[in-house]
Amino acid sequence: MASKASLRRAEDFVDFLNASPTPFHAVRSAKLRLEKAGFQAIKERDNWTPHLQPGGKYYLTRNASTIIAFALGSKWKPGNPVAMVGAHTDSPCLRIKPVSKRTADGFLQVGVETYGGGMWHTWFDRDLGVAGRLMVKAQDGGIEQKLVRINRPICRIPNLAVHFGGSVPFEFNKETNLYPITGLVSAELNRTGTSPEDVKKEDKDEKDEQATPLKTVTQRHHPYLVELLAGEAGCNPQQILDFELVLYDTQASCIGGLNNEFVYSARLDNLGMTYCAVEGLIQSVSSPSALREDSTIRLIACFDHEEIGSTSAQGADSNMLPAVLRRLSCLPSTPSSADSDKSYDKITNGTSEESSTAYEQTLATSFLVSADMAHSVNPNYAAKYESEHKPHMNAGTVLKINANVRYATNSPGIVLLEECARRAKPASFRLPGSTAGKGVPLQQFVVRNDSPCGSTIGPMLSASLGVRTIDVGNPQLAMHSIRETSGCYDVEHGVNLFDSFFEHYGELESKIVVD
Repeated sequence: MASKASLRRAEDFVDFLNASPTPFHAVRSAKLRLEKAGFQAIKERDNWTPHLQPGGKYYLTRNASTIIAFALGSKWKPGNPVAMVGAHTDSPCLRIKPVSKRTADGFLQVGVETYGGGMWHTWFDRDLGVAGRLMVKAQDGGIEQKLVRINRPICRIPNLAVHFGGSVPFEFNKETNLYPITGLVSAELNRTGTSPEDVKKEDKDEKDEQATPLKTVTQRHHPYLVELLAGEAGCNPQQILDFELVLYDTQASCIGGLNNEFVYSARLDNLGMTYCAVEGLIQSVSSPSALREDSTIRLIACFDHEEIGSTSAQGADSNMLPAVLRRLSCLPSTPSSADSDKSYDKITNGTSEESSTAYEQTLATSFLVSADMAHSVNPNYAAKYESEHKPHMNAGTVLKINANVRYATNSPGIVLLEECARRAKPASFRLPGSTAGKGVPLQQFVVRNDSPCGSTIGPMLSASLGVRTIDVGNPQLAMHSIRETSGCYDVEHGVNLFDSFFEHYGELESKIVVD
């Protein structure tokens, strides 16, 4: 049986998962943790130079679904390295359509759109809630964002009984067979005390009203759903102008297995590595002296839209990370005496020769750990895996390798991260076969030559930035299912690995050079 101490990190991870049903909520969860650790909010639209100080800790968001956080070493100079961990906040899900109101054969239904490459058959017969963000008209006339979550099952996608030809293997049409039912027409009429004739008259009256650019929210969606959302947001239904909502499994994430060795949850891909990135950064700066002798910047970037290609303003293929790195690369070092004031002024004004190539120098010396969950061997399908590359849960973070650069890993990166793993804080537990007090374990993975290979933000960022990159992830089962499985102890492995990477990269960077 696992000890309470050995499960502490996994239990905290479960709390993070349960608080994060959407990318918006995941970013909010990350912000709360970062702020508790002393990170300050900044905005892209502001001038950072007067505000960012060596030894300071900061974060910024874009679209409320992507977050970048960083800590400035006290000995930072323009052009110095940035140690980065990149992850993503999104997962495959069902998103409510812009016009979602449906009825069929006496049922109220909700129109949904598939997001990403989900295993959609796993969404049938699950208890589904609704979460996301509303755009709400405020009392002062402005528009504000409100995060909402209906934390009870109000939707369900019913399976077809085998007696009617339910197919094996399970086959369905994603457009016609994936409508969740959310209630009965008769029950809604009874709740509101209206008749079918009243509903027809109300629909006609709405059509006869003065034309608007778009139908109102209550015309496009079931009015009672809008009422529930308004109640969650603390506003009137009439104040809701639009929303971005998804369905999610209301079954809570939990720890399971005979010896409490597993995490059962939705969204492990990729909140598993988002959590490790956030907590690894926080842990690395937890000591008051952590940044005192550091000449690097420690940075995490958790992007939205990885599951659909990253080509959005808040995706990894956007200008967000390059723009942040460009601004950070030119940050002046702290003047140490009155004699350095003129030099400081020149850097601040962008006229110093030192800053003219700072961005390119920073990219050439920086390193990115692309962190996206990896595959554990599935004992029921072991033949699907390359025989010498079968990662196991709770046996350490996986280095993901592909000859066709679906992953960005290469041998210099492996050597560097292996040294970070060797220097990492050992786990607070000891599993059979592990070596206590010897850092954290790593594993390696390649797919079979006759199997397709997924990809990550690693290759696209390494290509666009020219930054040395490695792809890693903690192992899990049933990736892209509505209910996935990972190892309890790999959470601490991942956090400690990233903590060590941030702490030691400044020293290791100059020792592992190939150009």
